[in-house]
Amino acid sequence: MARTKEERVHDVFESISGQYDKMNSIISFQRHVAWRKDTMKKMKVFPGASALDVCCGTADWTIHLAEASGADSRIIGLDFSENMLSVGKEKVKEKELPQIELIHGNAMELPFADNQFDYVTIGFGLRNVPDYLQVLKEMKRVLKPGGMAVCLETSQPTMPGFKHVYWGYFKYIMPVFGKIFAKSYKEYSWLQESSQSFPGKKELKQLFYEAGFSHVKYKSYSGGAVASHFATK
Repeated sequence: MARTKEERVHDVFESISGQYDKMNSIISFQRHVAWRKDTMKKMKVFPGASALDVCCGTADWTIHLAEASGADSRIIGLDFSENMLSVGKEKVKEKELPQIELIHGNAMELPFADNQFDYVTIGFGLRNVPDYLQVLKEMKRVLKPGGMAVCLETSQPTMPGFKHVYWGYFKYIMPVFGKIFAKSYKEYSWLQESSQSFPGKKELKQLFYEAGFSHVKYKSYSGGAVASHFATK
């Protein structure tokens, strides 16, 4: 019987959790740190903010949100992979950030009441969910009025020439890196598939509007290969 996208993605992340951080750095040539840093600068996270990091993985962005908002904040990271969360919990413990809570849950059905958070983020996770629009609607639901939703994600490169190099890298080189460094050719092959079918910047902006957000902006990075979208409720 064919597996659903959700089941397939879950298996991928359960199996690569131990190598995920190392592979992120290798695959993005360490650029993912700069993309997130610039995105955070634009968010202007204030002290004592409440934030939810959806599809938090190993909790890198969750940790940055906690550091930016200080000890009086309430920061929650949510992911459906227990293995990814266990890696994240070790990091949180090491950094001594008691304001962070990491929980097991589904982005399609967030276990929170309406109007709970000042910020809701999702980093390199939206492309892995079964229904992009449903997740954006859930993010909007749990945001406070005036709150900000932020999505940092792979996009469809627009720079002429670079586009072909990028997809060639994603399709042929990245899975090989996965095999060499993480013993996971199949899993990293999935990551390029999910990126290739993901909407471009303008299409994703439109999806945010469909989900009911207002004032949606985006910023491209690395020749359009990655983009951050910022949306207000």
